[in-house]
Amino acid sequence: MSTIKNAKKYCEAVEAKDARNKILVPTIPIRENHAALKSLKEVGLHLIFEPSLMDDYQYLVREDMIEKIARISRKLNAENKILIIRSAWRSFEHQQLLWETKFMSFQRMHRMHPEKSLEEIEEIASHFIAPPQKSMHTTGGAIDALIYDGVEDRVMDFGTNNGLEIKLSKHCYPHHPSMGPEAKKNRALLIGLFEDEDFVCDLKEYWHFDYGNVMWAIGKEKEYAMYGAIT
Repeated sequence: MSTIKNAKKYCEAVEAKDARNKILVPTIPIRENHAALKSLKEVGLHLIFEPSLMDDYQYLVREDMIEKIARISRKLNAENKILIIRSAWRSFEHQQLLWETKFMSFQRMHRMHPEKSLEEIEEIASHFIAPPQKSMHTTGGAIDALIYDGVEDRVMDFGTNNGLEIKLSKHCYPHHPSMGPEAKKNRALLIGLFEDEDFVCDLKEYWHFDYGNVMWAIGKEKEYAMYGAIT
C-alpha cells in the first residue's frame, strides 16, 4: 500500500508542477539567439535514429546543442552503449500529424472506456504529446532519446518500453516510485547524462530533454529563453 500511496503523491506533485509551468510559459521572454538547425545525421557521431513518421526526417537540433550531444554519445560509446535519437526539431505539420495519430489512439481508448468524456481523453493525450502550438520540439531545443546496450544487443529497459515502443501512462513520469531497480538505474543514467549537459528532463516523459527553450528557462529559473519556435 505504501508504494501505491507514494506513487499517488508523486504523480499529484508532478501534475501540479506541470500545471504551474504551463501557466508560466507565456510569461517567459524569448531572446532568440538564431542558432541554426543542424542535422545529427551529418555530424559524425555514432548514433541510432528511431524511424520517423515523416519522410526524410533529418533529426535537426540547434547548433549549440551538437557538442553537448556529442559528449553524451562518446560517454555511452565508451561503455559499449549507443544514444538513440527518437525525435528532434519538428515542424508544426509534423507535430500536428503526431497529435492526430496519438489522439486517434486515445479515441480508441474512449470507445473502450465510454465513461470518460472526449475532453478527458484529450486531456490525457495532452499529457504525452503537445498540441502543435505548444510543443517545445518546434523550437529545435528539444530532443527525445533512449539508449541501446551493445553488450545485451537491445534497447535498455526503462520500465515502460518494449524496445523502441513506449507505453504511455503515468509510469512514464521520470522518477515514478513503482519502477523496478533496472528501470530506475537506466533512467538515472539517461537523465543524468543530459542533466550534466544542462538539459532539463520533462516532468512527464523520461525520454524528453529541453535546452534553450521556454521549458528549459523555467526549469533552470532563467530570466529568458534563447530559442523560440522555428517556422
